[in-house]
Formats: sequence, structure tokens, C-alpha cells
Amino acid sequence: MATSLFQVLFIITTVSAEGSNTRFLLTSNVTSGERHSEESCAMYDICGERSDGKVLNCPYGSPSVKPDDLLSSKIQSLCPTIIGNVCCTEAQFDTLRTQVQQAIPFLVGCPACLRNFLNLFCELTCSPNQSLFINVTSVSKVNQNLTVDGIDFYITDAFGEGLYDACKDVKFGTMNSRAIEFIGAGAKNFKEWFAFIGRRAGLNIPGSPYAINFRSSITESSGMKPMNVSTYSCSDISLGCSCGDCPSAPVCSNSAPPSPHRRGSCSVKIGSLKAKCIEFSLAVLYIILVSVFFGWGLFHRTRERNPASRMKPLLNVMAGSQLHSVNGQKDENLPMQMLEDVPQMKNGVQLSIVQGYMANFYRRYGTWVARNPTLVLCSSLAIVLLLCLGLIRFNVETRPEKLWVGPGSKAAEEKQFFDSHLAPFYRIEQLILATIPDEIHGKPPSIVTENNIKLLFEIQEKIDGIRANYSGSMVSLTDICMKPLGQDCATQSVLQYFKMDPRNFDDYGGLEHTEYCFQHYTSADKCMSAFKAPLDPSTALGGFSGNNYSEASAFIVTYPVNNAIDKEGNETGKAVAWEKAFIQLVKDELLLMVQSKNVTLSFSSESSIEEELKRESTADAITILISYLVMFAYISLTLGDTPRLSSIYISSKILLGLSGVLLVMLSVLGSVGFFSAIGVKSTLIIMEVIPFLVLAVGVDNMCILVHAVKRQPLELPLEGRVSNALVEVGPSITLASLSEVLAFAVGSFIPMPACRVFSMFAALAVLLDFLLQVTAFVALIVFDFLRAEDKRVDCFPCIKVSSSYADSDKGIGQRKPGLLTRYMKEVHAPILNLWGVKIVVIAVFVAFSLASIALCTRIEPGLEQKIVLPQDSYLQGYFNNVSEYLRIGPPLYFVVKNYNYSSESGHTNQLCSISQCDSDSLLNEISRASLIPESSYIAKPAASWLDDFLVWISPEAFGCCRKFTNGSYCPPDDQSPCCSSDQGSCGLGGVCKDCTTCFRHSDLQNDRPSTAQFQEKLPWFLNALPSADCAKGGHGAYTSSVDLKGYENGVIQASEFRTYHTPLNKQIDYVNSMRAAREFSSRVSDSLKVKFPCCKNIPYSVFYMFFEQYLDIWRTALINLAIAIVLLILFLLCFSGCSFWSSAIILLVLAMIVVDLMGVMAILNIQLNAVSVVNLVMAVGISVEFCVHITHAFSVNGGDRDQRTKEALGTMGASVFSGITLTKLVGVIVLCFSRTEVFVVYYFQMYLALVLLGFLHGLIFLPVVLSMFGPPSRCVLIEKREDQPPALT
Repeated sequence: MATSLFQVLFIITTVSAEGSNTRFLLTSNVTSGERHSEESCAMYDICGERSDGKVLNCPYGSPSVKPDDLLSSKIQSLCPTIIGNVCCTEAQFDTLRTQVQQAIPFLVGCPACLRNFLNLFCELTCSPNQSLFINVTSVSKVNQNLTVDGIDFYITDAFGEGLYDACKDVKFGTMNSRAIEFIGAGAKNFKEWFAFIGRRAGLNIPGSPYAINFRSSITESSGMKPMNVSTYSCSDISLGCSCGDCPSAPVCSNSAPPSPHRRGSCSVKIGSLKAKCIEFSLAVLYIILVSVFFGWGLFHRTRERNPASRMKPLLNVMAGSQLHSVNGQKDENLPMQMLEDVPQMKNGVQLSIVQGYMANFYRRYGTWVARNPTLVLCSSLAIVLLLCLGLIRFNVETRPEKLWVGPGSKAAEEKQFFDSHLAPFYRIEQLILATIPDEIHGKPPSIVTENNIKLLFEIQEKIDGIRANYSGSMVSLTDICMKPLGQDCATQSVLQYFKMDPRNFDDYGGLEHTEYCFQHYTSADKCMSAFKAPLDPSTALGGFSGNNYSEASAFIVTYPVNNAIDKEGNETGKAVAWEKAFIQLVKDELLLMVQSKNVTLSFSSESSIEEELKRESTADAITILISYLVMFAYISLTLGDTPRLSSIYISSKILLGLSGVLLVMLSVLGSVGFFSAIGVKSTLIIMEVIPFLVLAVGVDNMCILVHAVKRQPLELPLEGRVSNALVEVGPSITLASLSEVLAFAVGSFIPMPACRVFSMFAALAVLLDFLLQVTAFVALIVFDFLRAEDKRVDCFPCIKVSSSYADSDKGIGQRKPGLLTRYMKEVHAPILNLWGVKIVVIAVFVAFSLASIALCTRIEPGLEQKIVLPQDSYLQGYFNNVSEYLRIGPPLYFVVKNYNYSSESGHTNQLCSISQCDSDSLLNEISRASLIPESSYIAKPAASWLDDFLVWISPEAFGCCRKFTNGSYCPPDDQSPCCSSDQGSCGLGGVCKDCTTCFRHSDLQNDRPSTAQFQEKLPWFLNALPSADCAKGGHGAYTSSVDLKGYENGVIQASEFRTYHTPLNKQIDYVNSMRAAREFSSRVSDSLKVKFPCCKNIPYSVFYMFFEQYLDIWRTALINLAIAIVLLILFLLCFSGCSFWSSAIILLVLAMIVVDLMGVMAILNIQLNAVSVVNLVMAVGISVEFCVHITHAFSVNGGDRDQRTKEALGTMGASVFSGITLTKLVGVIVLCFSRTEVFVVYYFQMYLALVLLGFLHGLIFLPVVLSMFGPPSRCVLIEKREDQPPALT
């Protein structure tokens, strides 16, 4: 942080003093007989001083005077162009020296600029030819003496342009800005600079005590000549500046800033239509595919109409294969069933070895479960309840860095290095006070009004009065705030222009003073903050454009609070306690204060996100309860038979449905309990999302199991029905469930902890749910059917109805096909078998998939912070206002590791950016990058402790590094003990009169300190307070910028150079800024290593660790999707007996569903992040259910493809729609009522899209593809011998 000295004006030797009682205007020189000639003075000696102590020159012309040898040597040391006689006394020269001493630290890094600047004031004060270019135009009487009150200073434009050009780009690193902002009020040309220098300053305000009118034209008759001392270019070899201070230098032209990097946006223009190359290419591809497909269809139809070309399929029987027998006269609802009496020749289905083993297992297992339901139910529940015991160690993780940052994160390691070697980034407490837009024009009025500033003072008074209780002690803001200079809090607020004191508001000039400080915050002492640093208006205002600060529509008040590495320590505890009290105060009092003022107030603290995440974990408890009730009602309705008034008490399945829901809950609790037992913390996503997902997945299997048992003939005993049902649907349930477990398991490789833990919990929950379904739920089915057969009332099994109801329940299980089944077979399938419909279906689905590929390029990486918070959170408005009003980006640090500061290493010149530093040094490259902020995302040159240290020890900065005669540190003259606290004894005659500069030029090597000198003086610099006499003191600005541990060995382990990112409003801006910073750092490191093996530099910003995952999120997504799809296809080939042909079709449909889902993400503006990647991977597993049942039914049916498609839809279409689609819809729709947007966006919207896409692809696109390109039937003819036992289903 800079201090008041930054603002000091460097004006002529006659500095300061307010006018006097009497003022005279002169049109010629004040002495009538005076002529403008060489060796003649226009002003000489001091004739008075103002009330603020600033001296005033005498207006009397006189011949120039030859100084004594001591004075001559003094003048020569500062003003080498002044030779021989002079027009200044020793007192005048001492005043000059004192004044320019304040400017030297700003400019010494660029010797050419400094020399030109010193020449300007040396000529004005001491030139022997002063009268040739100085004309006194007015005088004032002070204490009966005439003093100078105004002059004309004639200077050639060439000198003015040369001075400005040499200094305009010189950096002042401490404040990440240019020196001209401080010594020239940001002048855009030399005339503006001269106008700033020449204005008469008021009392106690830095500046000239009299008016200086800079002129360039003069009449020949006057006998005067404009001052035209030679100027030095900043590219001058002898006085050359660095590339950072002089980008126009020839040596810097070879390393000009790279042109803005723009990602190639290839486009094709056809007439007035302009499209991206990928969109154009996909459109061309689509036209080609549709044309080829249409041509193939016509050719195929032509051949089909020729009877001679029709061929019946040839079915081969593989030797040694196990066969699956099927009745040739199948019931429409029973595609595969076991019959005792069969004809000698019948249809069979080839089974793979794995399928055969699974069929045998489920047959034996089903019989055993039906015989021992109590044992199965009790043992399975006991195991799950044992897992639930782990819930005693249940804990929820709410810390953002633990939720969203992987343990192996490079950015997390860099943060750990930064925090441990330098200092943790400060905690931020913030208020944003904004005006409400005008109803007519929609534009918010300016907030910079007197009433609003007074309101801000009232708010500040409330904030200062906060007392938080921490362990019995009261904590206030001053106890925890960051204090750069150890006295006042570094609060960033416009109130700093009044020193945070409401009494100063009227004294300083009220609103006018505020607007004055907006333009002169770097140069006016009254605008200095209470913590002794300039306050940039862009950090305290928002909603303005350019530098129009008065148009700002928001006050931004930021309270930086000290942070600590130990998050459980007292320092952090105190901060958190104060933050809670701060938030409570805003809610209880401040919001009420601003309501009547036509302004809005948003707020945040460092702990706000964590506290809101904790609150979020209980925000949807009612939603969860209602959802389970809805799902329970749906399951009960789905599992039961068609309601009949006479038998509804028996045929309903309410108790069975309730038991199924309880099993789902137990599977979730068992999963959470297991992971809690091994120390894995839960998250709010697990608590709210997994129950719905497992419920949606589990209900499918429940419906399939119950309906499979119902389809079995009643003539068979219950053991046989359960056994046959498990043989029929057990393999498909196993396949679907394990596919989903596999997909979740792949998601556990996602680096983001929250998503990785979610995938692990979900995988185990789905696995437990599947195991409970084939154990406990099957046992419950047995109990329920025994209840129904014994005519016992559902929900009250102890009550048995009379036998009069017996006849009414006959025929259950031998029902006619349902309405949905008949629709699928008699309406849906015939329509899809029409060739015109097939062509349209293929064309539409392919078109949407190709369009989705084009849309995928528009998906942006990121995860909006406000999405993961409750919709009623106060942070929602805060994040909106941050994006709308903030005009400055996050701090960016370039951290240098292992900097060898020895003169032999060459590291110093590879890092610094002042004179004699390498043109391609790190700091020069940062300065160049700031010239192209649109691509580099670097807003300003870096604040460099190294540059300021080299300037601080420079002999030219004679007011900075000084020592007493005993060699100890001597502070600047305006600091204690050189100056008393009341500043009444500042001067050259005090205790510091014998102080000398630390070094002479001869003591340094090419203006660089030796290793010993560097080692000795660095602590001096870091402890030196900045002041008007030396603005380069490092205390405050660089206190934590250098790690001094072990630096005595010649190597600084860590140091940082601070700059800022440009304002980042979108997630993609954060991602791109991080990528740009890392690419820049890598490029600079590589270029520096070419010369010397220099130290490593890394970019660091506090948000990097949260956004690192997005740098390669596309790569992560594609790899995980590829792994999931490949594993599932291998799984299908190995365990389901699917052929390569069938697997290829399933792979095509899965890929299209995933691609289409990504297209929907682009349409709904859903970002790509770890959450959506997990959803995409999970979509692969869930989509299998929509594909595998239809494909399997198609494979085991006989006939041509159209007939097999019709049979497949007739047998499995209804199950896919009612048992899979509708159950998943009910489970997912509940999430739309969540109060947390992340669930609505990433779970409700994405899963709803997945279910609808799966339904459309499974029941429309897949049947069409199978009817056209489906694999051969696995149905074969087998001969049954007399002694052959019945074949197995």
C-alpha cells in the first residue's frame, strides 16, 4: 500500500505558500530597469513564507551569483546542467532538494525521465539565465515584503514533449499504476502536466505557492528566449529505461506484446447467411447421409417388391450352446415361459454360457427364497442395518475448498505454498449499496449524493459498533481488520476521502470534495485515506463507465480482515464470530435503514458461503418427505392389480409398495453409513439427490419383479411362479442395475470431491438397492402373495375376509393384455413399420444428433456460485450485484520460487523492470501483457518489491535508504526521530543532520547491490515506512511479499509480485483468465531459462483452485464417457450374450442419447462441470435400460425384422414405458420443487431430459433401426426327445 507521500507534488524550489494580503499584477519584470538577458535572475533569495510554512521567493531581478565551492558541488550533484553562476541561494537550493526528493522515488527507475524532470526545476530555480525564460507577472506583500505570486515560464514545446514522452509510461509499482498518475494527475500530454504543476495550491495542500503559467511562444521584442535544455529519450543508451517504463525503445520493439490471442472462429458465408465451419460441415454431412439413406431405401424397397429376391432367414444352431425353449404359441404378455408339455419340434433361443449359468442360478435361488422368505428377509435386513450403524459417525462437509477442489490439485498446492511462505489472502467482508433504476429510463441514478454519503456514515457507525462474543471476549472490527501500517483499518470506502470521520464531511467541502478526490486521489493530501494510502475510486465505486466516477450507481465497501492458515485457531474463530454478528446486523438493522432511501443493500462475508451451505442441507426436508409420499402412492398404484371394488382390499399392494420405499431408504442409509464409518464426509447433494435417483432406479425393478410374478400361470405353485419370474427378468434386472453401478463407479474418477463422493455413495446405494430387491423384496413378494391367496386384507394382514370374496379373485394372472400393451402392438409398432415413417424418424433423430454436436461447442465450462446456494439466500443478490457493479478484478500474484539475489546469478535483472533490467524480464513481460488485457486478462503492471527496493537503495533516492554515522538505519527526514510527532521540528538540523545515503554509485556494481549489501538492506526496506520524503518504503505495501526465512543463504524461497485481473463477470472469464495466466507464466519461465536457469514463477489468485478443474473439463468429460461406454459394451458382450451387431446398435443409441443430452444442455445454458459430467456418465448407465430390453426381445423372437420389432414392442414396449419411463419421471419431477437451484438445473432438468430422450430413442428410434438393420434372430428350431427334461428359461 502506498502512503501520503505518493501524492506529493514535485514543484519548484519556491514551493508553497498562500498569497498574502496584497497582490500586484505586472506586465513587465517587477524591476523597471531589469532587462531579460543572460547571467540575469528573475527571482533571487527568499523574502517570506506562507502561514503553512512554505517559503516564497523575492521578485527582484539581479545578476547571477557565483556560489562557493560547497554549494556548487551540491548543485552539480542534483543539477549537472547548471554550471558557473547561479540564481539561487543555498536556502533556495535546499528547498528545491527537499521538494524533488519526494518525486525521485517515483522516477528513479527511468534515469532519462528523472534527469529531464530534475532539469525542469533546476533551470527554474537556479539557472544563471533565469530571466531569459522567467517573467514575474504578479507579486504579493507578505510581512511588508514583496514576494512572487505568479510567473510566466517560457519552455519550448520540444522540451515539454520530450519530458512527457520520457515519463508517460514510467510505472509506479507499489500502486500498480503509472508515476504520471501521482506526479501529473494522469495528464494525457505535456500541456496538461504543466497545467497541473503550475496551479497555485491552497494552504496545506501540496503544490506551487504561486501560479506558474507555462508558455511556449514569445515575441522577439521582449528579448526573452524559451528554455530549451536538451531532453533525454527514455530509449537513450546512456540513460536508458526498462521496457516496462519505455515500451517504445528499440530494444523493446523486438519483444513487443503479442497480438491478442483469439481462438479461431472459422465461418462460412453463403450470401447473407453466415455459419460456423462446424455447423456448415455437419449440415453438408447431414444432406449426404440423408441422400444416401433415401437412395438405399428406394433400392431396398424395389428389391423387396420382387418376390424372387425375398429370402427367409437361415438359423443355425451352435454346437454345445445351451438352448432357451419357447412355446410356439406364445401368450402376448409372456415372451418366455416354461411349459411342461411341449410338441416334439419347438422354438428355442441360444443362450451364452453366462446367461445359462444366470438362468440356472435364478431358478434355484427363486425356489429357495420362496421356501425361506423369513430367513432371506431377516438376514438381508440385518446386513443393511449393520451398515447403518456407521451413521453414528455421519458428518456433512460444507467447506467450499473441500467440496470443489481435488486433493491433487496443482492450484491447491500453489495456494498452500503461498499461504505458508507469504501470507494467506485476506478475508473479505463486503457491502454493496446501489441505487434503484429509474422506472422511466431504466437507468440507475448516481449514488454520489450528499444524503447517500451521510447514509454510508450511519452504516459505518453501526459496523464500527459491532461487538461479537468469542470465548467470552468481545471482538470488534479493529481487532481483526488488516492494518498495513499498523494503525488504521484498510477499509475500502469513499468515506476514506474524509478519513472515515463524519465530522470531516463539512470541513473538507462535502460532496465537492468527494468529486475532487475522484480525480486527484493520488495527488491531494486531503484525499489520503485514514490508513495513509491513496484510495482508487474504482475499488469503492461501481456501475460507472470509464473514469466517470460521479456517475457511479453503487458504493462498494470492503473490509479486509486478517486471515490465518489454521482454520480452527483463535484468529479465525474471532473473524468468524465477528462475521456472523456482521451478517446479523445487516439483516436486522441495515436493510431496514436503506429501505426508505431508494437504494438496495447486498452483503457478504468470508464465511457466508459455508454458512449458507449448512443451512441448505435442511432447506428441502419437506420436499424430500413429500416426494417419498408421492413415490409411495405411485408404487402402490403400479404394483397393484386393476382395482375391483369387491377385491380391492386383497389385490392392492400398498403394504408391498411401502416396504419397497423403505428398502430404498435403507439402501441409501446403508451406503451413507458405510462411507461414514470409514471417515468419508457426506454432502448436501448426497442427502437430497441420491434418494430420488435410487428410488427412480429401484422402482423399475420392483415393478418388473411383481409384474413378472403376476404373469406366471396360477396353476403353478408359488415357488414355481417366483422361480420362473426370476429366471425371466433376473438377468435383465442384474444387467441394468450393474450397468448403473458401473456408470456411477466411473464417475468416482472425477477429480472434484463433491462429485466423486456423490458417485461413490450412489454406486453403493444402487448396488445395495439391487441386492435388497433380489433378496428382501422377493421375500416380501412371497409374503404378499401368500397374504392375497389366504384372503387377508392389505395393510391389515391379521384380518381375513370371508370366503364370499374367493370367486371374485379368480383369474388373477390370466388377464387379457392391457391397453398399453395392445397400443404398442396394434398401433405403435405398425406405424413405425411404415417405410415413410422410418425415413422420417431416421432423418429427424440424425438431424437432432448432428445439431446437438454443433450446439456442444456453445457449452461453457463453469459452475455459477449462486446455483449451489438456496434460492432465498441473501448471497443470490450479492453475486448479481458483484457481476453488475464491480470494475476491478481479483488480485493476481506472480510467485517466484528460489530467487538467487547474488550478483553472479543474474536473477535480479531477469525479474526487475527498472533501468538496466533485461528487456524480457518477468516484470517487463507482465507490463507488456497489461497492454493487451482482452487476451492476457492482466489489468495493470505488477507492484514490484524488487524494483522499489532497488530504487530505495539507489543513491539518487537520497531521501530513502540512509544510515547514521554508526551504520544503523536512519529514516526519512519527515519521520521520527528525524521529525517530532507534531512536525514542528522537521528540518536539516535535527538528530538526522549527519545521516548519509546508504551507498554511493561506486559502492554498487552496475547500480546493483552485492550479495552482502542486498542481504543487509532488504530487512531495512521491508520495515521502512513510506512517507512524503520517500514513497518507496516497503512496510505495508510489501510486508508479506517476501519470505525472509533462510534468505541469509543467498536465496529467497518465495516472493510475490502483485497485479490485478481484468473484471471477471462470467464463469468463462475466470476459466480463461486462469488459463491465460498459466500460459503466460510458462512462456516467460521458458524464455528466461534460455539465458540462465532462473527461478520458477507461478501465477496465483485466490479463485484458481476452484476453477482449475475447468481447464480440461472437456477432456475429463470425453475420457469418462468413453470409458463408461466401452465398459458397458464389454459388459453387455460378456454377461448378456449380446452379439457384436446388437452391441453396435446399442452403442449407437447410447452415443446419440448422450450427444442429444449435451445439445439440451446447450439449449438450457447448463454449464459443463464436474456435476454435469457425472450426470452424463450416469446417463450412459441409465440409458441402457431403455435399449437393452427392446433389443433383447427383438433378438429372441422369430420372423422377419418387422415382425420381430412388433413382437418386441408388444412384449417389452409397455414395460419400458410404464415400468421405466414413468417411474423415473415421478422420481425426477419431485426435484423441480427443490429450493436449491443446483438440484433444479443439474438434476431435475438434466434427468428429465435424459428420461425423455431415453424414452424417444428406446421406443421410436431403436425399433426403427432394429427393423431396418437389426441382428439375426437367436430363435432356433430344436427337437425334444422323450427322455429330455424341460428346457430352462
